Formats: sequence, structure tokens, C-alpha cells
Amino acid sequence: MSYYIKCSTNVKVYVEDLNPEGKKTILFIHGWPGSHKLFEYQFDKLPKQGYRCIGIDTRGFGNSDKPWTGYDYNTLADDVKSVIDTLGLCDITLVGHSTGGAIAARYMGRHKGYGISKLVLVSAAAPSLIKRSNFPYGLDKETVLQLIEGTYDDRPKMLRGFGDIFFYQFISEAFSDWFFQLGLQAAGWSTAAIANTWLNEVLFCDLEAVNVPTLIIHGIHDKVVPFELGEIQNKIIKNSKLLPFSYSGHGVFYDQKDKFNEELVKFIQK
Repeated sequence: MSYYIKCSTNVKVYVEDLNPEGKKTILFIHGWPGSHKLFEYQFDKLPKQGYRCIGIDTRGFGNSDKPWTGYDYNTLADDVKSVIDTLGLCDITLVGHSTGGAIAARYMGRHKGYGISKLVLVSAAAPSLIKRSNFPYGLDKETVLQLIEGTYDDRPKMLRGFGDIFFYQFISEAFSDWFFQLGLQAAGWSTAAIANTWLNEVLFCDLEAVNVPTLIIHGIHDKVVPFELGEIQNKIIKNSKLLPFSYSGHGVFYDQKDKFNEELVKFIQK
């Protein structure tokens, strides 16, 4: 099933809901600059095992509305709350990849983990994607500024370059084209706005507020969100486990998709 859910300021976000009768609910939040379709290889398998899988296209991306504003983590977390409230969800495993992981972390802090029983952070852009005066980890600020400049100057070229560093395993030219098209579905302004959010926001307090069992999955070859950020998340979050993926880059959900699915199911069933 697919439908639109109205969030704040009448913005409608697109939701894909597979196997609504499933025994357990997994809510997926994708990373930049994709859509819920990034989790295709989870949606292919997990509903067969009895899980209800819900994918959100965050505002500005995929099939969701693309307003001019609302790309701060507070608003994005509120959009997730609107989906949870509208669908009446509870006992959820919340899975966030990359920026989706940052949104998931803010949701846990801002909404006190409402409805969430377990959290999975996948290559999450937290607690800060960029290096700061008191945080010497992550990307150089200049790297993000170049992505923003590339978005405004030649977004297709920027997306091609980003796709080239996203995966560690070999991907076919056809798969690369598919990934590229997902990025093009977003608006240019929302693509740049999220990158600006990386510069402006941190999530230290949000990670400290996480109070549910948490699995941290991170590819050791990640060139987008360095592996060291996964290690830091593990230190901050109580009751968390870091699971390094030795043959993965940023796209861990595809680089080692079978292992990813197995570990996700194992964690949910605990």
C-alpha cells in the first residue's frame, strides 16, 4: 500500500507500507539524496518473513512534497511523528540510514522515543557529520560546502560523483543509473538544504537520550560517513552494539545486503 500523510504546514510525505498485517513493524528512514527505494533489497525479503515494512520519503525527496523550508532535524523528526501517529504505530524498530539515522536520533531525543522499541543506526550522520572545534571527527566542512556548490552548479554531475563513492562492492552500470535517478527525484533546493543542516546541527544530546536497545551498523570502508562516527555513537548510546561490516562502504544495505537483512532480523527477534 502507498499513501500520503499530511505533516506540519500541510506538507504531505509519501509512505510505502508493505505487509500491514505483519507481526512486527520496521520503519525505514532513508539517507541523502535518495528515497525509500534505497531499501528495495530489504523490502524484497523482510515482508516474506512476516515483517511489516514502512518506508518514508522524507520531505523534499522521492515522491513527497518539496517545500522551500522544513529541512532542519526538528521538522524532519516531527514528520516521522506524524506518520507514526497517523498510522497508529507502536512497538516499532526504527531504522535510519545516513541522514535518516540523524533524523532517527533527533526523533528519539525530541519525542522521547515515542512508539519505538528498538533503534538501528546505519552509517548514521551523527553526532556531527563534520569536524568542529570540539569534535575532530567526520568530514571537513569544505567537503560539504563543495557538495552544496555542486548542487547549485551542476546537480547531476554532483550526484554522479557522490554515487561513485557510495558503495564499496562492485555495482553494475545499470544499478549506478538507478541510484542516480533516485537522487534526481529530489529537488535541488531540498538537496542543498539538507547539506546545510549537516553544517548547522549536532546530535550529542539526542544520542544520550536514546533509551532503547540500539544496533549500530557501519561499513568500515565508508567514505561518506567515516566509520569512527559509528564508534562514537556506540560510546554515547547506552545499551548499544556496534556491528562493523568489513566489506561495505556507505551503502551497507546493498554492499552486504544478505548479512544486513540477517543481522536486522536477528536484532529484532532478540
